[in-house]
Amino acid sequence: MPDAAAVVAPFTLPDDPTEPDLLAKYFKVLSDPTRVQILSLLQELGEVSVSDLVRELGVSQPKVSNHLACLRWCGFVHTRREHPSVLYRVADHRVLEVLALGRALLTDNAAHVEVCGRVEAKGC
Repeated sequence: MPDAAAVVAPFTLPDDPTEPDLLAKYFKVLSDPTRVQILSLLQELGEVSVSDLVRELGVSQPKVSNHLACLRWCGFVHTRREHPSVLYRVADHRVLEVLALGRALLTDNAAHVEVCGRVEAKGC
């Protein structure tokens, strides 16, 4: 894995990040619908290749690969090489529990989330 200091991320942290800073960044991984879909597919299908995910999602291979790199870097997925493919799987069952909890909370709050404009405006 590359040196973390060498990676420039779009989500910057303070010089001395606190736990809330790191936790907010961790949850930012789940802020992209494609990454949530990938995790859901991995839950449903188990271990799959990039080409399987491309086929299921209907998006380009570079886009899927980029999202998988993010998920892998932050510990949401693990890989295993099965020549010539790399297979992806959920790294920790707790990731799926977080998604399930999010879905349960959304059930009670979907209407509010749908119309909330504060998240996109970064005021929330």
